[in-house]
Amino acid sequence: MTASLLRNSGEEVGNDMKVLIVEDEGIIAWDLESMVLDNGFEVAGLARTEIEALSLARRADIALVDVQLADGPTGPQIARTLIDLYGIEVVFMTGNPEIVAGFEGAVGVVTKPHHIDKVKSALMDALAARTRKRDARSSGATAA
Repeated sequence: MTASLLRNSGEEVGNDMKVLIVEDEGIIAWDLESMVLDNGFEVAGLARTEIEALSLARRADIALVDVQLADGPTGPQIARTLIDLYGIEVVFMTGNPEIVAGFEGAVGVVTKPHHIDKVKSALMDALAARTRKRDARSSGATAA
């Protein structure tokens, strides 16, 4: 496996995956940023709107995306662009999971208020999905 796993038992394991946090509530965004960093990932940036998110997209491998942002309920449309145009693994972080239930291409949904274990699990799922795609590309196969 070329990408490494999250920290385990306090031991830091290097990871080159960058996470974009798309969240308009500052305290929540900073909390997520801390969780991302504490689990061995890098932060690609923090975005409050669709314009901000898309301007940072090229830096990211994974995105944590809220549904309701500073510019309205643009999370699903941001996620669609991140998935389709940039190949980013998307995890929704929302208090309204029914809005994105069954969203094609998303790795998962974490319901707010979020819990550190759920966020860590979602990051692991996104890392695994990203790694599968990377491995498939390097072997010449297509990712599922």
